[in-house]
Amino acid sequence: MRPALFRAICSIAVLTALAVTTAAQTTNPRFGKWRLKPTDASAPPSTNVMTYEPFNGTGMKVTINNLNLADGTLTPQWGYTTMFDNKETPMTGSRSAETAAVRMISDRTAEITYRRDGRITQQLTNVLSADGNTIGIIYMRSAEGKPDTVTFATYERMK
Repeated sequence: MRPALFRAICSIAVLTALAVTTAAQTTNPRFGKWRLKPTDASAPPSTNVMTYEPFNGTGMKVTINNLNLADGTLTPQWGYTTMFDNKETPMTGSRSAETAAVRMISDRTAEITYRRDGRITQQLTNVLSADGNTIGIIYMRSAEGKPDTVTFATYERMK
């Protein structure tokens, strides 16, 4: 093999390895802790915290926690894991739903469907802001398979 060809092949191999390593190190911008922002400025601080963590390579573990305002500790309330493939996964600790299915609509928008006994109990649209510091959520609750209430929430990244 010619030295120039050998160097070219080695260069391509190194660049490919760097690209794969860089892609593997890219993290989901949702990872971290998110605190519910009160809708009324005079309301007491919220104790609702969503924690998003890496799961199984490309997935995410979601835990909804209760924040102890006195010491800053988090008490897990309920959660689930997702691979963003719209497949139902079991939920733990939830009284209103048994499964969660998450699909990405775009790089910043996710649709989450909660079910109990095969019926949709709630659908959420979860949107990450362009600066990555806010998540807006539209909650559509269902009774007897039909949407009956819509609420909104804003979560801010905890620093």
